[in-house]
Amino acid sequence: MAMRIWDLEPSIFCRQHLLGEHRELHALWTILTENRSGYMYHPETKRWVGKLPALFNRHEILVQEMKKRGYNHHSPLNNEILISGSVIQDIFVNTPQEQIEILKTKKCECKVQVRS
Repeated sequence: MAMRIWDLEPSIFCRQHLLGEHRELHALWTILTENRSGYMYHPETKRWVGKLPALFNRHEILVQEMKKRGYNHHSPLNNEILISGSVIQDIFVNTPQEQIEILKTKKCECKVQVRS
């Protein structure tokens, strides 16, 4: 599983990356809130442990962008589970700048500057 929750502004994402991150975020939420062991040791999962409020906020930012583009959204996260944890994500598998470089290598419509 190549799970990725980006740390970039969703407005730059192409449709594929926006909806893909939303799908991955729901999978990650399930892993963390239901103690699923399948991908618990994946680096992307580990960085969100203790940061459910931050993950919830990321979901809401993605949903705002989806709605701005006219997509329907019918999969809210259960926020009753947000008892504690950080609202800030400051641990990265790849830094935001590295994430931009990764996006530049994709053959997609994401709005990142590609240097010639």
